[in-house]
Amino acid sequence: MAMAASTTEGEPMMDINTTPLIDVMLVLLIMFIITIPIQTHAVKLDLPVDTGQNTPPPVDPVKNKVVITPDNQVLWNGSPIDLVRLRQYLDITQTMNPIPELHLEPDGQARYDLVDRVLAVTKRAQVEKMGFVGNEKYAGAF
Repeated sequence: MAMAASTTEGEPMMDINTTPLIDVMLVLLIMFIITIPIQTHAVKLDLPVDTGQNTPPPVDPVKNKVVITPDNQVLWNGSPIDLVRLRQYLDITQTMNPIPELHLEPDGQARYDLVDRVLAVTKRAQVEKMGFVGNEKYAGAF
């Protein structure tokens, strides 16, 4: 280390001696490194194996689509269902957080009576987020 030359003899040195501070910091660093336990233990987990036969859940957490076909069949996300099962699925969606959207797409050739019954089921289930999809198909009907 370099020392500053003083001009007058007997005057006290005004610089701080940092050597003991560095020594103490190095000793503390070595103590921390030694006292940290080495992470050598392992946790054994039995993870599930994908069999490829898992079916997706019938209720999508983001959006669900109800289609009424021309042959008067109600489809929930592409799977045929009856009105009782529709009500069960709608009740499940209303308990989720956040509530998924319901997209209703009735075909132009479907019976109005069935569409009305589906709307009644959605009203009784108190669906909050619902929209009609495919209205552009009816633009030239009137």
